[in-house]
Amino acid sequence: MPRITFGIITLNGLPWLGYNLRALYPFAHEIIVVEGAVQAAASLARPDGHSQDGTFEFVQQFRRAEDPERKVTLVSAVEEGYNDGFWPEKDEMSQAYARRATGDWLWQVDGDEFYTAEGMRAVCGVLDAEPDIAAMSFPYREFWGAFDCRVRGWWHDYEHPAFHRLFRWGPGYAYAGHRPPTVLDEHGRDLRTLRWLGPRELKARGIWLYHYSYVLPKQAEQKVGYYSHATWTEQFRDNARWLEEKYHGLKDPLFISELGRWRWQWLERYRDPHPAAIRRLRADLASGRLNEPLRRADDLERLLASPGYALGRWFARLALFLTWHARRLAKPLTRRLRARRLKA
Repeated sequence: MPRITFGIITLNGLPWLGYNLRALYPFAHEIIVVEGAVQAAASLARPDGHSQDGTFEFVQQFRRAEDPERKVTLVSAVEEGYNDGFWPEKDEMSQAYARRATGDWLWQVDGDEFYTAEGMRAVCGVLDAEPDIAAMSFPYREFWGAFDCRVRGWWHDYEHPAFHRLFRWGPGYAYAGHRPPTVLDEHGRDLRTLRWLGPRELKARGIWLYHYSYVLPKQAEQKVGYYSHATWTEQFRDNARWLEEKYHGLKDPLFISELGRWRWQWLERYRDPHPAAIRRLRADLASGRLNEPLRRADDLERLLASPGYALGRWFARLALFLTWHARRLAKPLTRRLRARRLKA
């Protein structure tokens, strides 16, 4: 087994976190959970900076009851010297687990990101068989409003087709930044500039990241609460309207994105299997063992069953395909014209 350090940053991470810890545990050399709110998410936290839903206490209990090999470490802002209990931003949270990592690989995982056991075994096999690999970026399936509703479009298929998540780790290595996740080796080189496996290669191997980022209303509301106050971007300042009109109201469902009105982004029914941890979570929701409010399903079902919406998706996919390839073809021409102007 490769020695993998899993690094998780989390705020109000329940119910996902417990299912994720149990899924990662067999593959982990260690799991480092960095909990708490950044300053921009203070409204989502307790006055001491910890999660409102008991995430901090849950991880403490997990370590006592479900961590026989002592793999799990829990880190708070106070331990890192932020005495008010709040992290400056997510860079510092990610760097906190990276500094503690003792594995040969650093695998960043958000609490609502999952993998199949088969996919994780495949990743471990690749790392073992190809020791020159420096980093991996995973293709992903993102879910929106319901477990069997997938979101697609410009962002997912073209602009941001992969998550940078897995990096070689060793003495002198450094976690440089969270957006995008970037790790530097002892010579200061970005690992993705070395031997890098990207989404195309991992798709061919059947390896996917499953991102349940907008399934629960709680998640959408918290993203709005954080991004609306984030200082590193102005892009999400109108997110409260997006939450009401798009997430809850399904307005303009071919432009469902919170990134802007005219970005093609749509919803599709998902029919393939989910990771085993998600199947267990869904079974616990269905049995009542887990009590978590879900988004209403009737309007999503009507939308996904609509022939008109299916036709709209087909047109959107065609428009994006043509736009993307037109841009690719235009780039060399633009460079040649610029070079001619410089010579003139």
